[in-house]
Amino acid sequence: MRLALYEPDIPGNAGTCIRLCACLGIGIDIIEPCGFILSDARMKRAGMDYALRATIRRHADWADFVATRATEAPESRLVLATTRGALPYTAFAFRPDDVLLMGSESAGVPDAVHDAADARVRILMVPGMRSLNVAVAASMILGEALRQTGGFPAPSAPSQPPLSQPVLPEETSR
Repeated sequence: MRLALYEPDIPGNAGTCIRLCACLGIGIDIIEPCGFILSDARMKRAGMDYALRATIRRHADWADFVATRATEAPESRLVLATTRGALPYTAFAFRPDDVLLMGSESAGVPDAVHDAADARVRILMVPGMRSLNVAVAASMILGEALRQTGGFPAPSAPSQPPLSQPVLPEETSR
């Protein structure tokens, strides 16, 4: 499974998605041009040092992304997150080799990209709401896709042992 960002506009969102993918062991594709320089300090701050641990592929444009997919993963499906999707993401049957595509924050994706998707899913929201932050939407959909496919990384030892009972502040003697 991979996450793809189509011409992202906001460096903090791209950095957050890179961090998400690094933590979950998911590769990420960034389809340029971006609305910022990929070395932007705001993106680095959001991604922190996780960018060094993420599997990032940059694509010069949509055509480069399509060509790479055709060569490296021809059987994978392109699943577009879109407010125009008819199917809620929770009702979609994800596969382990799906590529989840998120549009740019300002414009989504053009019709040609929309039409190239194998599936279009959406997040149900209350009426009158336009959209969610792209990093929030990506985490929701990726979480469901990994839940369905069993693709979450193996659990690691917690950094602190879990507590067996609540810890209460010590009583002070009077």
